[in-house]
Amino acid sequence: MLRGMSTLNFYVDDLNAAKEWYTEVLGIEPYFVREVEGRPAYIEFRIGDHLHEFGFIDARFAPPGQDQRPAGAVLHWHVDDIEASLERLVSLGARVYLPVTEHGPGFVTASVIDPFGNILGIMYNQHYLDMLEEGRA
Repeated sequence: MLRGMSTLNFYVDDLNAAKEWYTEVLGIEPYFVREVEGRPAYIEFRIGDHLHEFGFIDARFAPPGQDQRPAGAVLHWHVDDIEASLERLVSLGARVYLPVTEHGPGFVTASVIDPFGNILGIMYNQHYLDMLEEGRA
């Protein structure tokens, strides 16, 4: 039934600020922007080894009653250097949510709250690297 992550979406109050911040974090411009009523309503980046979709939706389209505090599942993006990645995110204005935490050999996570209130997880994951290498074989 679940075949793979397709798109991760974050709701944000200031879509233009989110676009600028994530363009700086990711080092690329969004590949897709949709406007509604003359202003951006959705932006999307393609990132990572599998070009996953990372989208941002103007909070005016959030489901009614959506809680404004961080909650729910945390998706972790693989990074090659977790300490440097966490340091960079914090230097750009994110707040540490979970500090660097080792969960076992080859599995280290951390997460931040971005300037828009969303949780962004990062992880060094040896299994991810092994799967990439197997896919190249």
